[in-house]
Amino acid sequence: MTSILSLLEKSAQPEKIIARDSRSSVTTNALSVRCRRLAEVLSQLRIKTLILHGDNSLDWLVVDLACQLADICLIPLPTFFSKEQLLNALKTTPADAIICEQPSVFTSFLEKQISEQLPTSIAPYTLLRLEKQNKTVSIPDRTQKITFTSGSTGSPKGVCLSNEQLITQATALTNLTNLATPRHLCLLPLSTLLENVAGIYTTLLAAGEVILPNLSEIGFEGSSSLNPKQFISVISQYSPNSIIVTAQLLLMLISAAQTGWKPPSSLEFVAVGGARVSPQLLVLAHELNIPAYEGYGLSECASVVSLNTPRHNNQYSCGIPLPHLDVEIENNEIIITGNAMLGYAGETESWGQSRIHTGDLGYLDEQGYLVINGRKKNVLISSFGRNINPEWIESELLAHTAIAECVVFGDAQPFCVALISARGNSTNPDAIQKIIDQTNAHLPDYARILNWQLLDQPLSSQKHLITDNGRPKRQAISKHYTQLIDSLYPQDLKVENL
Repeated sequence: MTSILSLLEKSAQPEKIIARDSRSSVTTNALSVRCRRLAEVLSQLRIKTLILHGDNSLDWLVVDLACQLADICLIPLPTFFSKEQLLNALKTTPADAIICEQPSVFTSFLEKQISEQLPTSIAPYTLLRLEKQNKTVSIPDRTQKITFTSGSTGSPKGVCLSNEQLITQATALTNLTNLATPRHLCLLPLSTLLENVAGIYTTLLAAGEVILPNLSEIGFEGSSSLNPKQFISVISQYSPNSIIVTAQLLLMLISAAQTGWKPPSSLEFVAVGGARVSPQLLVLAHELNIPAYEGYGLSECASVVSLNTPRHNNQYSCGIPLPHLDVEIENNEIIITGNAMLGYAGETESWGQSRIHTGDLGYLDEQGYLVINGRKKNVLISSFGRNINPEWIESELLAHTAIAECVVFGDAQPFCVALISARGNSTNPDAIQKIIDQTNAHLPDYARILNWQLLDQPLSSQKHLITDNGRPKRQAISKHYTQLIDSLYPQDLKVENL
């Protein structure tokens, strides 16, 4: 079976350093030896489906590539998953073993497990064999990876993907970005499919070098809290050619550049995904020597669907779809064919679908660029019957770097309101109001923000209000701040007063 490692062995020089973390580095040959040794051990243990729970590291990469060699289905889980989310992954997949850095995370709620001996080359990990394997859960044939995202609920679905799909995706991205032997700095958790495929696999296929600092080195504390100084320092330290960031992380880069930080001259490509980005923000990024290019994707299509590049860039879009994918628009919804997932773990009715209904609203412009308008389910309908996509308004407000977070509400209400978190010391109400006034001037009257509230603490610091890729969990936020949102609408409001 073709694997990322076998393709790497053909394209990269044997003694070239191909990957590193803060502790060590490996050449192509050394990585091959480590991966093949582990693949042999896992095969001897007759493991078929393996959960991987660990921080970003060279060892994480070795496990990932070894599972491809051994034809083992790998389930990478974020280290910030709650106990309930971990249990959900165990219940909805046929995992028969767990490889992890902190066994206590699982032994605290697993009834029976047996610890197995692993090669000293991946010393930080412990292997726990599950005696009570969930044999009632089935997965599609050819499933090599099951990816979970935190999404908007505590019970995310496991997206099943084949090895061939992952390689097809990485190969297309390698050709599209056209970076020669790039140095890629992984800033997102490796359990995130975007970083796994577009970061690691794409770089390895381009015979580049993958840099894998752990998440605390990058400045992360949990899933959303991040130390900006540490984050910027790591980028300066490693001088990468490419990085992948969320919209929130791009804002952090821009804010740093506005206050004196100079992006490394080596930086050629900053891929931005996870949430809609204002075109004005992308323009500002380029003016500050941050080569940011927005893309769009979803796990059900093996990560990236479309991407802007230096050769083909329209900052009012999410780029041109990858060549092996077909994008259609039905009732304003984006439908994708060409590399659809095998299905969801344990949900046989989802298996074998050739078309993915994304739930995202958008269109293809005359040049073939994909434009995203927001989530179909997030559309607000005002009490006047106007359809409003809150992400449209939010992206306009987030184009101003003084605003760190913004969530718009207004369903069944006469006007829109917003909950806002300011960046740094930008908490002057008059300054925020000026930004809102400027934004409203470019919006139709039915989409303008007529009232707002500055939050005492950021949404990102509050558990269960933000997804791992920075998107607001709207239902959870609405429930958490029900009284505050209600207070933004005067109780005696009448239509004639509008």
